Amino acid sequence: MKPGQYFALIVGGMFTLVGVMGFIHAFVQQPAATPDEAGLAFTTGYGYLLGLFPINVLHNIVHLSVGVLGLAASSSLGSARLYSGGLAIFYGLLSVMGLFPPTQSTLGFIPIFGNDVWLHAITAAIAIYFGFIATPDLLELRTGKTTGSEG
Repeated sequence: MKPGQYFALIVGGMFTLVGVMGFIHAFVQQPAATPDEAGLAFTTGYGYLLGLFPINVLHNIVHLSVGVLGLAASSSLGSARLYSGGLAIFYGLLSVMGLFPPTQSTLGFIPIFGNDVWLHAITAAIAIYFGFIATPDLLELRTGKTTGSEG
C-alpha cells in the first residue's frame, strides 16, 4: 500500500467515525444559538460534535459518505489519488464558503462555520499534497509497481 492509499484509508476511517459519532447524542452538545440564528432551515440533529464542530443530520451523512468513499478508494493508488484530489477541491471550497455568512449554512442545509472552517482547510491542504503534488510515475499508477521493483 502506497502513502496516498494510506491517506485515503485513514481519512476515510476518520470521516466514517465522525459521521457515526454525530448520530450518538453523548458526543453532541446542544448549541447556545438557535438554528435560526445560525441560518439553518434544516435543524434535525443540530448541535456541536464534541462541543466544537457544528453538525446536523445532513452533515453527518456527508461525513459518512466521504468516509466510505475514502475507505473504498484506498484499494488502489489511482482511486486514492482521485479521492484525494476531489477531497482537496470539495473541502477547499467548503473552507472558503465557511468564511462568509451568506454561505456558512450551505443554503440553510448544513452548518459549515466556526471550527469547521479551519478543519476543512487543513483537510484540503493535506489532500492537495496526495491528490496533486505527490506524483508517482505512470508505471506505478497503472500497475501499482514502482520502476525497478520486481514482478
